Amino acid sequence: MVNIGFICEGYTELFILESNIFKALLNQLGLHSVGVINVQGNGNLLPHNIKSHRENLFKKGASVIFILTDLDQDQCITKTRLRITESENQIIIVAIKQIESWFLSDNSAMNQIFQGDYSFEYPENEDIPFETIRNKYLEKFNRGLVGRNEKKRLAQKMINSGFSIENAANHPNCPSANYFLTKLKQCASIKAIE
Repeated sequence: MVNIGFICEGYTELFILESNIFKALLNQLGLHSVGVINVQGNGNLLPHNIKSHRENLFKKGASVIFILTDLDQDQCITKTRLRITESENQIIIVAIKQIESWFLSDNSAMNQIFQGDYSFEYPENEDIPFETIRNKYLEKFNRGLVGRNEKKRLAQKMINSGFSIENAANHPNCPSANYFLTKLKQCASIKAIE
């Protein structure tokens, strides 16, 4: 087993990374999560803010740390990476626009939620994918996602509906989820060779 740790920017990422489906994927790959730290906002993913989190994860036995963030309004992935700053034994995963675009990419989970045949051709083209899902939910069920903290509720609904990184990564137009899955597999295969 290769020990890895995660630092993420919000609750959606936290729910995904702590889900049983994601843990099963890690186990299948020969990876083990030593912990997930939610810094609550991409502005908190600056080098001086994440230094202690990185150290804590390494102390827990992580040999690699994944940082999961949204592109949001940044012009490009490179600028987001530069803001966070590359470090040894660290992999930065940038969800294009926002992590909720990965939800749009998982046709199976979206079909569960919307009780029908669902597909979204270009999930990472949506500026605010949460709003896309929220509006579709409102249109389909004549109600919102229920109360405050709608993003948290959506994330929980997606997890409960079987959302998986593998499904999102298999979508032909969701390269950021595919990149994440590829990096997880590479991390596992490098350790297997050693």
